[in-house]
Amino acid sequence: MSLDLDIVKQLREKTGLGIVECQKALKQSDGNIEKAIEALRKSGEKLVATKQSRDTNQGIVEAYVHSNKKIAVLLELVCETDFVSRNEEFSELAHNLAMQVAALNPKWVSPEEVPQEILEKEKEIYSADLPKDKPAEVIEKILNGKIQKFYSEFCLLKQPFIKDDKFVIEDLVKEKIAKFGENIKVKRFIRFAL
Repeated sequence: MSLDLDIVKQLREKTGLGIVECQKALKQSDGNIEKAIEALRKSGEKLVATKQSRDTNQGIVEAYVHSNKKIAVLLELVCETDFVSRNEEFSELAHNLAMQVAALNPKWVSPEEVPQEILEKEKEIYSADLPKDKPAEVIEKILNGKIQKFYSEFCLLKQPFIKDDKFVIEDLVKEKIAKFGENIKVKRFIRFAL
């Protein structure tokens, strides 16, 4: 199957990936751009899984001060190489993440950072409101849903992205890992507010 260069160009513009990856995805999806994007996302998830265990010794510290001068954020975004840390798209990601912290005020980077005693207290509070006449597995699902909602409110990586709520921050970071081909992590942040 020969591919129209306009279709390859459109896919490149949507994904930011190279010509070879775009051509391969389009061939697998018989020229359908939407199916090609889905295939690229699936292959990107496999790539992300292999990259996330690698060391991150480079990165940047992004400073964001809100226009009202009453909220400021310092965020450390790390990666594997200096080459990626100097990339404009990496800096844009750091800026967007710092704005996210300023806007939604998360307390932790990820659910793994939530102290166990806080998580237990939240479960205790949620359990008190649960209906007692439901089966145990239904109650467990409801409780799990409430905990996931807690994470989406207080953990940066689980929050919906302020610029496009179809994405959670974790997916945004994974997308960049797949694009750059190396591990990227939000190491820490601090938010100042008057």
